Amino acid sequence: MNISLQNVDAVNALLTVKVEKSDYQEKVDKALKSIRQKAQIPGFRKGMVPASLVKKMYGKSTMADEVNKLLSEAIYKYIDENHVNILGEPLPNDEKQADIDFDTMDEFEFVFDIALAPEFKAEVSAKDKVDYYTVEVTDEMVDNQVKAYASRNGKYEQVNEFQDKDMLKGLLTELDENGAPKAEGIVLEDTVMMPAYMKDEAQKALFANVKTGDTVTFNPHTAWEGNVVELSSLLKMDKETAAEMKSDFTYTVQEITRFVEGELTQELFDQVFGEGAVKNEQEFRDRIKEVIAGQFVSDSDYKFLLDFRTMMTEKIGKLQFPDALLKRIMQLNNKDKDQAYVDENYDKSIEELTWHLIKEQLVKANDIKVEQDDVVAMAREATRAQFAQYGMMNIPTELLDNYAKEMLKKKESVDGLVNRVVEQKLSAALKTQVKLNAKTISAADFNKLFE
Repeated sequence: MNISLQNVDAVNALLTVKVEKSDYQEKVDKALKSIRQKAQIPGFRKGMVPASLVKKMYGKSTMADEVNKLLSEAIYKYIDENHVNILGEPLPNDEKQADIDFDTMDEFEFVFDIALAPEFKAEVSAKDKVDYYTVEVTDEMVDNQVKAYASRNGKYEQVNEFQDKDMLKGLLTELDENGAPKAEGIVLEDTVMMPAYMKDEAQKALFANVKTGDTVTFNPHTAWEGNVVELSSLLKMDKETAAEMKSDFTYTVQEITRFVEGELTQELFDQVFGEGAVKNEQEFRDRIKEVIAGQFVSDSDYKFLLDFRTMMTEKIGKLQFPDALLKRIMQLNNKDKDQAYVDENYDKSIEELTWHLIKEQLVKANDIKVEQDDVVAMAREATRAQFAQYGMMNIPTELLDNYAKEMLKKKESVDGLVNRVVEQKLSAALKTQVKLNAKTISAADFNKLFE
């Protein structure tokens, strides 16, 4: 077998592979022998089919299979051993590839188009400036999180006088045009309402400071500005009927229920951060502030990497790519799409490819490796972050491990975790090599940077 690579230009090459009979014949004979041993053909015992008949029936297809396997192995071995930086897959050359006939030929020549990665050097220095944002953790953020934790130990209590966000239960009665209970009108017992969610402020104000036993006259249609979902739920009717219901109603308050937040106790501190980790409210607030700040660090690193990417791609400039060949590859990888799809998305794919090539060099230059322990640790961290979104900080190690194991069973999850580990390590390395333009920013303004 003879393999040669001919550069057409800086990013295109032709790979020619010449296959002789001696390269594949032994493999073909071995494959036909295996087929003969297993073949079940009428008139012959298993394993006793004449070799000539097996060759006649399966020779062509077997030779094609073995040549193609040999060809694939040889190509990728050549690319690997010769460090050919290839993009995508080798594609048969439309002009130079001669027809292949396995019936009449025993020597073959295959010609492939090869897309080569552009040559460039991704170098980083202290002259490179990149913004790095530190998100300010405000007292309001801490207060909100403290309230959220306190709410977990809160309870509902019966009270006598209504305040905003209290829940009411009472008798709802439809009125006629004279303000009297309507004959055969709607009467609903134990109707639950929360006036705080009414859209009309004037209607909402009618319930201010009402007490148990008071009766209020109001108009549901006006109160919720005709929202059929709210009205159908309140009046226990279908949406079409609710849309036409514009009567006034009386509401006689039977119960007023208020949610009272729990106290900041040692029991709560232990639930959130573990037994004895926090001993008073100030320590509790300090730890919450640390957690919030820590959650922003990964977001800051992500933004840093985005800004670094922009800086680096501008620094390197526009690279030359084998556009025609890459578009062919893109079309083959999206067979359900037309050429318009390729034309529309090609530039974006080149942007992603450019960053991939830059990142590939930087990962190699910084000797970044991903070990199994790194992936497991990232799976645990991702699980911990998911629980943290629901205010659950003190998660048992066993539970974290179980969730992490489930993540690691899915290939797409593992691929995502590996990429996160690479970017985490790369970000840490790059922050020590460039000049960081440190900026403190509010959470609201930081989020706007991603819009």
